[in-house]
Amino acid sequence: MALNLTEIERVKTISKEDFYNNYVKKQKPLVIEELTHDWPAFEKWKLDYINDIAGNKTVPLYDDRPVSHKDGFNDAHASMKMSEYIQLLKSKPTNYRIFLYNLMKEVPALKNDFKWPDIGLRLVKQLPMLFFGGENSRVFIHYDIDYSNILHFHFHGKKRCILFDPEQTPYLYKVPHALISREDIDFDNPDFDKWPALKEAKGLVCELNHGEMLYMPEGYWHYMKYLTPGFSMSLRAFPRNPVNLMKAAYNVTVMRYFDNLMRRVRGQKWIDYKNREAVVRTHKKLKLPVEYVQNPVG
Repeated sequence: MALNLTEIERVKTISKEDFYNNYVKKQKPLVIEELTHDWPAFEKWKLDYINDIAGNKTVPLYDDRPVSHKDGFNDAHASMKMSEYIQLLKSKPTNYRIFLYNLMKEVPALKNDFKWPDIGLRLVKQLPMLFFGGENSRVFIHYDIDYSNILHFHFHGKKRCILFDPEQTPYLYKVPHALISREDIDFDNPDFDKWPALKEAKGLVCELNHGEMLYMPEGYWHYMKYLTPGFSMSLRAFPRNPVNLMKAAYNVTVMRYFDNLMRRVRGQKWIDYKNREAVVRTHKKLKLPVEYVQNPVG
């Protein structure tokens, strides 16, 4: 038995008015296939080009280890030169990923390779971010701290993206005081005996090819898997919904600092508590048996 997933709608091109009225206003995901075809990046943005232009940069790396009380919010797990990392990507599968790499700050020359889409969103010009991953590397399912509307462009290869509307949160074993689900759930092959609520979840899926863009509305859960080595760029616009704007403000100013404080005070017991509560709260809400509680992650 697999997750209940529907293919995300695709178009080759779309007008600004149609995109805004039919997708942004309705908060509906969409893949636009040819939005980047007139960008220099469409021809240039391959791993070898990134190596040439940014190979001497030291980059932060993340892997798929479980969250630890020893880690700060978004702390990197390792670092290496971009040239070494790209060689690693090209030579073999690796779990190491680059996450939230600030393009404008770190490699400003790359900003000449793309155009800011005139697509009905007020994009934040200071925040184009790059993400890199090796074959079969995965990004834990999560939603973004700022509830932004996201334009997610993929380059060099293929990437599988699974999305869930925020309304599906009750079925996803959300970890309290966090933006993630239980990290020991395999969203490629979920075990419904262990995670019965997932049987009720209705999600969306797509495979992004080189140059394609996925629109992710505010607060959408997303799980990413690099089917080949590659990299992506996200452009973002602040949430339009006032409720989401308030949630974003709470996440940035309260939630993440409270979580970091509790990690320091309670250590691994805090992580274990949150993982247990993810199951207890999910099963109680759905009137599922609560006596089953997974062992803590890790």
